[in-house]
Amino acid sequence: MLKPKRTDVDFNSPEFKEEEKKTKKFVQKVADRFGWTISPEREIYDAIVMGLTRNRLMYGKRYCPCFIPMGDKGDRICPCKPAINEEIPNNGVCHCGIFCTSQWAEEYLNSKSKG
Repeated sequence: MLKPKRTDVDFNSPEFKEEEKKTKKFVQKVADRFGWTISPEREIYDAIVMGLTRNRLMYGKRYCPCFIPMGDKGDRICPCKPAINEEIPNNGVCHCGIFCTSQWAEEYLNSKSKG
């Protein structure tokens, strides 16, 4: 397991809020670059942005918050290779759920509206 550079991350600090803004811009830039859509589920978006921000402050990189950073080639640095090469092309959505295809997002929203 990768040892964090720091563990004193305060989610309410100005430092965290500033990095969170950068993470939100990063997420939008990634979605635009790959032609993806950001999750239509606000709770998922907020949770993953918070986790990416925390990992950026703790480890220096935006590791996917759904996996423990291990410090080897298998680490999932956002956007991770499995999301790019397998998860989104095959499933329409990445493991953590922040990125998806527009078709997946539409189907998801339709299924939510049907109850």
